[in-house]
Amino acid sequence: MRRRKAKKIEILPDPKFGEVQVTKFVNNLMLDGKKNTSFRIFYDAMDIIKDKVEDQESLEVFKKAVDNVTPSVEVRSRRVGGATFQIPTPVREGRKQSLAMKWMITFSRKRNEKTMAQRLANEIIAASKEEGAAFKKKEDTLRMAEANKAFSHFRF
Repeated sequence: MRRRKAKKIEILPDPKFGEVQVTKFVNNLMLDGKKNTSFRIFYDAMDIIKDKVEDQESLEVFKKAVDNVTPSVEVRSRRVGGATFQIPTPVREGRKQSLAMKWMITFSRKRNEKTMAQRLANEIIAASKEEGAAFKKKEDTLRMAEANKAFSHFRF
């Protein structure tokens, strides 16, 4: 490579839980640079989770949800000759977490509860129980990779 490698930006942990993962999630949740609003939405969602799930800590439910939605393989399109193949490839560590968070946020926005905090809380609870739209997306991605396993020799 001709250029130098891009510097990784250090992400600070969030003020309430002291977790970097929470800050990354809030950064993905943020719209139009309104970080305080997205922090408020996330913390309200955590309070809702604490009320709904008594036997577990809300942060533990969140971490379990992210782990359940995290994909291990994805399919990438690659053109070989005249045909385009869906080639299964393993997902990098940073991208795994990023995809899981983006899927959870996207599908929580599509839910039909009244506030965003309620939507997010219900999606997190569903993902921690291995159900919900974000978990279904992970399963579909895994199924696609499994179906196209025959084309994995085109990877490089």
